[in-house]
Amino acid sequence: MKIAIVHDYLNQRGGAERVVGVLHEMFPQAPIYTLFVDRRKLWPSLEGATFIPSFLQRYRLVIKHFKLFFWLYPLAIRTIRLAHYDVVLTSSSAYAKGVRIVGSEDRRPVHICYCHTPMRFAWDFDGYIANETKNQVLVSLARLLVPMLKLWDVWSARKVDYFIANSTAVQERIARYYGRECGVIHPPVEARQSTVLPVDTRDYFLVVSRLVSYKRIDLAVEACTRLGKPLIVIGQGPDRQRLESLAGPTVTFLGWRSDEEVEQYLVACNAFIFPGEEDFGIAPVEANMLGKPVVAYQSGGALDTVSDGVNGVFFAEQTTESLVRAIERAQTIQWDPERIQNAAEKFSRRVFEDKIRRAVQDAVSAPMATVTTEVNFGNGEGVSQ
Repeated sequence: MKIAIVHDYLNQRGGAERVVGVLHEMFPQAPIYTLFVDRRKLWPSLEGATFIPSFLQRYRLVIKHFKLFFWLYPLAIRTIRLAHYDVVLTSSSAYAKGVRIVGSEDRRPVHICYCHTPMRFAWDFDGYIANETKNQVLVSLARLLVPMLKLWDVWSARKVDYFIANSTAVQERIARYYGRECGVIHPPVEARQSTVLPVDTRDYFLVVSRLVSYKRIDLAVEACTRLGKPLIVIGQGPDRQRLESLAGPTVTFLGWRSDEEVEQYLVACNAFIFPGEEDFGIAPVEANMLGKPVVAYQSGGALDTVSDGVNGVFFAEQTTESLVRAIERAQTIQWDPERIQNAAEKFSRRVFEDKIRRAVQDAVSAPMATVTTEVNFGNGEGVSQ
């Protein structure tokens, strides 16, 4: 079976890129098509993969300032034409699902989209753009393009044969924005049976994240500053300077750290703080796999992964005050590390791989005429397309 993998762009180390790394290891012969790739910023699982970037790869300015060129990507992704494959597996948060599939109605690649979210820039513009830029001219110009991006996003969704959502929150967005039903396959989380020694024995809280505004790391910084609790923030991103300006003396920013170092900090932390509304959120499950509870905003992917009082606690409002109360509550609970680990088992890589292979096989086996009907697909549930 000939498979092609498509991802929006590969210039950062995030959860979606970890998924692409697992897909590559599952299907090592499959080339990875993308708008552009920065090989200096790849997860180790993607080293050695065959990348086929679009024409944008030739322009360093685009790669360096990629957020400014969002308006160009719907056009650029359509220059990638895929014909001689059995399956095109797109990993899409915005653009990858718009790749051009070439062939006749009864003989063309089956297009399966593993959707991390419908295009956030289009559907949650204000939440996305907040603190990304202070240039109001750019914000106003970008806002003018949002209606066109929404139209393109819906149009490109119609080109997908089968959607798979990475969480029930994304499943609901796909139904709301695209009018499509689909199953859920949660992203893979590497099971860790850690034997590493903790980096220290301080009673600290931990955040591991890209430092971008929509992830709301500011809430964790402000809450721990107010409580006088130690907080360690691991990650890098454009929001770091603003976050440092909000931080008191108990907050430490470490920048990027290797997986091994992150594991050490997870082993030693009191709890993991997850303050943003994420599509899924791999890092909190990694914390759970090491027996650590999570303090999470009660929305998005956390609704799939956190059971209040079992492997974490929720805070209901995305405010500093609400998070402060949740942190204080978390400290009153006697956590059972084994019970926390058991709650994370259903998000293992083995489960993900089994479901993806089954989804691919089901899609290939289904006659093309059934693409618009209900089939047994993805997570074993009927999926209406």
